[in-house]
Amino acid sequence: MAAANIKEVARHAGVSLGTVSNVLNRPDTVAPATRQRVLDAIRALGYVRNDSARQLRAGHSRTVAIVVLDVANPFFTDVVRGAEQVVEEAGAMLVVCNSGEDSGRERRHLELLEEQRVRGVLITPVGHGRQAHLDKLVDRGIPVVLVDRGSGRASRCSVAVDDVLGGRLAMDHLLDQGHRRIAFLGGPFSIAQVAERHAGAAAALDERGSGADLRVATTTSLTVAAGRRAAEELLALPARQRPTAVFCANDLIALGVLQEVTARGLRVPADLAIVGYDDIEFAGAAAVPLSSVRQPREQLGRTAAQLLLEEAASGEKHRHRHVVFQPELVVRRSSEQPRRVRR
Repeated sequence: MAAANIKEVARHAGVSLGTVSNVLNRPDTVAPATRQRVLDAIRALGYVRNDSARQLRAGHSRTVAIVVLDVANPFFTDVVRGAEQVVEEAGAMLVVCNSGEDSGRERRHLELLEEQRVRGVLITPVGHGRQAHLDKLVDRGIPVVLVDRGSGRASRCSVAVDDVLGGRLAMDHLLDQGHRRIAFLGGPFSIAQVAERHAGAAAALDERGSGADLRVATTTSLTVAAGRRAAEELLALPARQRPTAVFCANDLIALGVLQEVTARGLRVPADLAIVGYDDIEFAGAAAVPLSSVRQPREQLGRTAAQLLLEEAASGEKHRHRHVVFQPELVVRRSSEQPRRVRR
């Protein structure tokens, strides 16, 4: 059975379309008896107002979108939870889109969101170059805030973590533990966070002048499966070339390494120390609790959503801000046990 429309409500109540519209949008302007007749008709016909169409005509929406790199990554689950809290408190709804680390898919999501004239878009972009599709949204009056990524421009808000510092923290810790053969696992490097975490680790190693070696094992994704594959390659190296420690671009990679190492009967950290990044809930609950660089995940989402809603409300008067949080190294058993490193 087709849903009742506003014309049927007007006919059933014996009033004009304008009167029904006034009851729905400005009920105080309608005489009580007439208003009640319209409300009775609405209930009798089961009419449901089309808020989407109404909002589009008015040029605004109560829908905010967030586009994430990997909806299966618990890091983004926490970011979304933080953003959702703020958006719902503002009487709006948050819609989650998954780019899957695919720039083409990301672009298609943004085109659809533009068509829907959403209130604003929170996004962790796939690439880190100039993104014309984001500029297009802004030109159409749809605010965009970058999440877990610095914008590098004055015309767009962003919320990020200092990933270069995070890379330094991880590398300094492994060097302090006496490691000299260290590997960085992660990729693709087109993801800015991966590149910046590696840059921080490499800078820390160079500044220490310790003679340590940093091997890079690039992965095609930031998943547990990719971590297992990278670990297989490292463990296939001759013993004297094999790293004694790994710094992983995120916790999923690190958990994959941990799975592969323990499946082969090797000890963590005695045979291989592991440090991850993000400090997702699973990190501390792993079979060997995982050392990780902690990001304020929910706070990232909350802050980004607050900036977005402020911009949507104030328009051109809005002053763009770039919020950068400081990471924190959380040391657990996967890297803290004193050991004698093979020379």
